[in-house]
Amino acid sequence: MAKSGSASKVKPELRNEGEGSRSAARRYDAGAERAAKDKTRTRKLATEAERALEGPEGPALRAAEESGKAGKHR
Repeated sequence: MAKSGSASKVKPELRNEGEGSRSAARRYDAGAERAAKDKTRTRKLATEAERALEGPEGPALRAAEESGKAGKHR
C-alpha cells in the first residue's frame, strides 16, 4: 500500500516527468552553456582532442566518427 503524501515530499526537480523531461533539458542546457563560456577549459579540451587525433588512437577515433555519422550503432 502506498503512503499517502509521499510523492509531495519529493523535490520538484527530482520528480519523474516522463519522456522529454523539461527540467533535465534546462539543467543540461545551463551546464553546456557554462562549459562553453569557460574558454580556458574549452581550449584545453580542444588541444587534447587534437593530440588524440594526431596520436595512435587517431584512426580509431576517425572510424568511430564516421560510424556515428553513418548511423551505424552496435
